Amino acid sequence: PQNMPLQSKTTDCTLVAHSRCSMEWSLESVREMVAGGMQSIRECEICAFAIAMCVLLLFMWYCYRVGREGKGKHGSMLEEQNGFAFCQSSECFRCTSAGESLNQRLYHSLQDYAKRYTWSGMGRVHKGVRDQGRYLNSRPTIQRPEVFFLPDLPSAPFFSREVQRHDVELLEQSFPALLAEFESIYHQPPARSGSSLPPGWKANSTPRGQWWTYYLVNQGTPLVLNVRRCPRAWRVLGQLRTFIANNVFGNACFSVLTPGALITEHYGPTNVRLRCHLGLRVPPSCELVVGGEPQCWSEGSCLLFDDSFLHRAFHEGGAEDGPRVVFMVDLWHPNVAAAERQALDYIFTPGRLEDKEGK
Repeated sequence: PQNMPLQSKTTDCTLVAHSRCSMEWSLESVREMVAGGMQSIRECEICAFAIAMCVLLLFMWYCYRVGREGKGKHGSMLEEQNGFAFCQSSECFRCTSAGESLNQRLYHSLQDYAKRYTWSGMGRVHKGVRDQGRYLNSRPTIQRPEVFFLPDLPSAPFFSREVQRHDVELLEQSFPALLAEFESIYHQPPARSGSSLPPGWKANSTPRGQWWTYYLVNQGTPLVLNVRRCPRAWRVLGQLRTFIANNVFGNACFSVLTPGALITEHYGPTNVRLRCHLGLRVPPSCELVVGGEPQCWSEGSCLLFDDSFLHRAFHEGGAEDGPRVVFMVDLWHPNVAAAERQALDYIFTPGRLEDKEGK
């Protein structure tokens, strides 16, 4: 308006100019912010991509290391040579004397079992695990299991066939089938040139003569290739009621001693089992000595003994007598209760105690 004072006009102009400047500044700021945001997003995408690639590379490196270590571990510890799986680890509880480290691993495994299941019926197992070092070191030289001693079990070098009557009778009834299956795997041509062993057989160390074994189950682990060659023997094992099939104390194999062979004195790993030998071929002058007591095998009959006692075997016959052959299985000691068997299967599951050491 023409009559408006000069001061008011000046003020209005100032406000308009300021408003325009503010608008221009705000738009410029928004453009800069948007541009900066887009740049940040692009940088974040690049950063995220770089991080993802680093994570992927780390994961691939980890898988490579784990795979390599696992291969090295299993390649050196649990190899299969001619069908036989065996341990070469210096930490294997079956290959080293029991010490404080093993005692701790046993106790941790027992605690884990009790948390998962129950402490009921674990009195003797708990007592054995808690005082294992004392038991193993204080045992008389006639009976000294190398790994685990369960206290308060009746001990004797040899046991009557009646203590495991069902399984003994089943094995003896299976004598013709087991003998025929032995013949089929024993008379195969050598597994490879330069070897005298048929496929699946392993030669054990002896001071003289030859001791060959053909394992279907070794330290609780079935050997698939050998099992496939012996379906009837495998079927028999599945019908046994007391065969130790789920822990490292369980074995099943054909065992051959050639004439002149000697298996030197040694102890088994535990007193919770009885070793059963079914005689398949038994020439004269063959003997098993357990705890100083000698016994002879008989074809078609089972011999039960506690191999935690000091024992040895020999074949003093001539070449014309042929080899001594037995089918060997590990059965539960008859006085180990069902709850104790379940706990021992859990504690001594193949690989469990080694895994406690991070191997």
